[in-house]
Amino acid sequence: MTEITRVPLQPIAKGALAKLWLGVAAAALAAGGLAWATLPGSVDIETIKAGTGPSPTIADVVQINYKGSLENGKVFDQGERAVFPVEGVIPGFTQALEKMQRGGKYKVEIPAALAYGAQEQRNPQTGAVEIPANSDLVFEIELIDFKSRAEIEAQMRMMQQLQQMQGGAGGPAGAGAGAGAPPPPQAQ
Repeated sequence: MTEITRVPLQPIAKGALAKLWLGVAAAALAAGGLAWATLPGSVDIETIKAGTGPSPTIADVVQINYKGSLENGKVFDQGERAVFPVEGVIPGFTQALEKMQRGGKYKVEIPAALAYGAQEQRNPQTGAVEIPANSDLVFEIELIDFKSRAEIEAQMRMMQQLQQMQGGAGGPAGAGAGAGAPPPPQAQ
């Protein structure tokens, strides 16, 4: 036969249980607040004029009018009918493009963590700082059109064939859609 040894339990002081639960709740709130603070901000998109139809995907190429500025209003970049791949830009810009529709105009606020982060961006010609480190960015974007890369490649092949059939008249070989377009905001 086995014997059970009894261990006397100490009585809980009056109010100690409530203090214990308050401590647990405070620790959980502090941990949640710390987790929230370390998350990168999200892209804020305001629709100025609604577009129609589907949205571009990461595999598409877009044509847009855009103006990029700092929060203080200083414009650092702009382009008209700029053509570039959705995945070829900063993460926040990509996220915004994937939520837009053809013909729409949008105001997009991108937190620094989804832009250039702690890296400052300099003007390649002058060396002056265009975008200071840890800057939130504001873009005005009009999505003119978008196509898949396969459609763009097919159009380029057709243009090359037409040029070959015409004996190369009309411009240098390899000149295609988007030639001369200003460079888009690049991912770093």
